[in-house]
Amino acid sequence: MPNTSHPTLASGALAVRAAFAESLKRAQSSDQPYRHWTLTEVFPADTVAALSALPFPVPALDGVSGARELHNNTRQYFDAENNALHPVCAAVAEAFQDPATVRAIAEATGAAIDDCYLRIEYAQDTNGFWLQPHTDLGVKKLTLLYYLADAPDQDSLGTDIYADAGAWVKRSAFAPNTAMVFVPSDITWHGFEPRPIKGVRKSVIINYVTDEWRAREQLAYPQNPVRG
Repeated sequence: MPNTSHPTLASGALAVRAAFAESLKRAQSSDQPYRHWTLTEVFPADTVAALSALPFPVPALDGVSGARELHNNTRQYFDAENNALHPVCAAVAEAFQDPATVRAIAEATGAAIDDCYLRIEYAQDTNGFWLQPHTDLGVKKLTLLYYLADAPDQDSLGTDIYADAGAWVKRSAFAPNTAMVFVPSDITWHGFEPRPIKGVRKSVIINYVTDEWRAREQLAYPQNPVRG
């Protein structure tokens, strides 16, 4: 049975797709220090509320951070199980699997995502979390970092952007219903500098990955690559 612990979701995949398409059209691009895009009003309001209310447990860091892979056993994905349990997971996954969304992203960013697979992670970061600078270069062909920012005093919790592994340049705004998008390359350095986190820093990490992605259980549709 679907989980009913979150607000009723009226906006299905088509509404999510439409809102995202409009957000992508309005996206602000920057070339400093590499090409990336900032999106606003990414999803419908009820989708945002349902995402914020997802009942996934907040993982404990146990004093260890620096890479998300260090906590693989507690990570949550919009996989087959969660898409069946939670309507908002299914709606977002369907919207980003849709050929119209795939085409729009490819046209806007130049990302080569045809024949890739959709991977969506629901991240909940707490005080003590940090990420070392990294590029996502490899099997990830597009990265979209969507920010929920549903707690007070979180405006400074955006993604840190670097010119190289040791040269911090700026920080994206951590504002509700916004996102940062980039096409991974050998210069797309990003991370999260250690700093206090009040409450839980919630975000949704959307990637399109190649067939070489080994953890197939993380994928939204492991048997179905996207087509634009």
